[in-house]
Amino acid sequence: MEVSMFLNTLTPKFYVALTGTSSLISGLILIFEWWYFRKYGTSFIEQVSVSHLRPLLGGVDSSTPNTSNGEANDSNRQSVSECKVWRNPLNLFRGAEYNRYTWVTGREPLTYYDMNLSAQDHQTFFTCDSDHLRPTDAIMQKAWRERNPQARISAAHEALELEDCATAFILLAEEEATTIMKTERLFKQALKAGDGCYRRSQQLQHHGAQYEAQHRRDTNVLVYIKRRLAMCSRKLGRTREAVKMMRDLCVFQLMKEFPLLSMFNIHENLLESLLELQNYADVQAVLAKYDDISLPKSATICYTAALLKARAVSDKFSPEAASRRGLSTAEMNAIEAIHRAVEFNPHVPKYLLEMKSLILPPEHILKRGDSEAIAYAFFHLQHWKRVEGALNLLHCTWGGTFRMIPYPLEKGHLFYPYPICTETADRELLPTVFHEVSVYPKKELPFFILFTAGLCSFTAMLALLTHQFPELMGVFAKAFLSTLFAPLNFIMEKVESILPSSLWHQLTRI
Repeated sequence: MEVSMFLNTLTPKFYVALTGTSSLISGLILIFEWWYFRKYGTSFIEQVSVSHLRPLLGGVDSSTPNTSNGEANDSNRQSVSECKVWRNPLNLFRGAEYNRYTWVTGREPLTYYDMNLSAQDHQTFFTCDSDHLRPTDAIMQKAWRERNPQARISAAHEALELEDCATAFILLAEEEATTIMKTERLFKQALKAGDGCYRRSQQLQHHGAQYEAQHRRDTNVLVYIKRRLAMCSRKLGRTREAVKMMRDLCVFQLMKEFPLLSMFNIHENLLESLLELQNYADVQAVLAKYDDISLPKSATICYTAALLKARAVSDKFSPEAASRRGLSTAEMNAIEAIHRAVEFNPHVPKYLLEMKSLILPPEHILKRGDSEAIAYAFFHLQHWKRVEGALNLLHCTWGGTFRMIPYPLEKGHLFYPYPICTETADRELLPTVFHEVSVYPKKELPFFILFTAGLCSFTAMLALLTHQFPELMGVFAKAFLSTLFAPLNFIMEKVESILPSSLWHQLTRI
């Protein structure tokens, strides 16, 4: 009775105000939810429920990554290494490859930021504090700091007029040679000169800090020359010769204690060459040595491991058959390896599946970023195509990774959360003029965004109808509310009949 009296006192203006206010509030919630999703990739309401309500209800703390498989054993080391820009182990030759692309297309494949990083690398690898003692080294020290390519090449020729200089041959091989054969010829001359310098500095390395620095520089020069010679052999089709040279370099790298040698990542060159030979047993042996918990991961390591496991089942894999009979152990292992690889770098599958166009890889890459995905797919797409059914298995399974990791920027599964620094760095490394930088694959719209969108639309429609037809909508609202509160009226009438009238009056007064 009290409820009926209250409903009868409501006017159409009240319903107009009520529906309008509800529409406004739900619209503001929708706008905020959409802005938060565009910026952070998740719903604010879901984020609050996961971060604050779930721990109160006894759930798992989302800030703690799953380290059950031992992949993320060191938070600081992992986060630092993943946000670091690394030199691309398979970077192309500027004169013979990058410049030829520019001549044909008129586009610059390398950004200024990328080339500036290479200039810093060259100064680190090929110079030392005692270069002023030798005229050729002094000239080359200035050459590596020179920004103009023609000035660098002229300085290298000037140094060679004085004597055979390994770093001068390196510069000409990288930037002046227009074919791989000319590049190889110059690197062979660099090897002869560099080997002599290495042997001389090796005998004097313990005679003081100056000689130690010279020997470190000569070691870097020798390793760089041999690695680039091995890459020339690989590009010219002499793959077995390239594999032998790379194996020797890996042994040399493990024997030496200079930290800069680890930056070359020669094992990634070796893996690519072994895959070209289809020597999968040796590929597995290399992976067993380098796919270790204490070593930084890479797309080459993770996706090569996935390719080997996919190779065992991909030729007979069928999604329909698997759904009927269930997955075998080998298929589960292959799918888990693909999920692991996709979690490490989610950009690679679009290039391997040719859903996105490839460009020339940059000279530097950011691990787990678009730049690393391009560098990997550029050289390894052919190896995936060679394994029958591997790309089909990847196509059927890679998307499941994102369902396993609903909040990739806050929590990972096998690795630490996906670094938020990748997009910014990739825009510096990649030529965005003709390439759209890939970002972490966007989730589907969260439930609460869809819910608030529906709520906003519904309340907005009610507000419009109530404004246009206030009398009619008032009748509908009263009928709806009467029906809604009918059980409450029934309960109150029963309570009134049972309780004494004096007590009932006191309750109603309260």
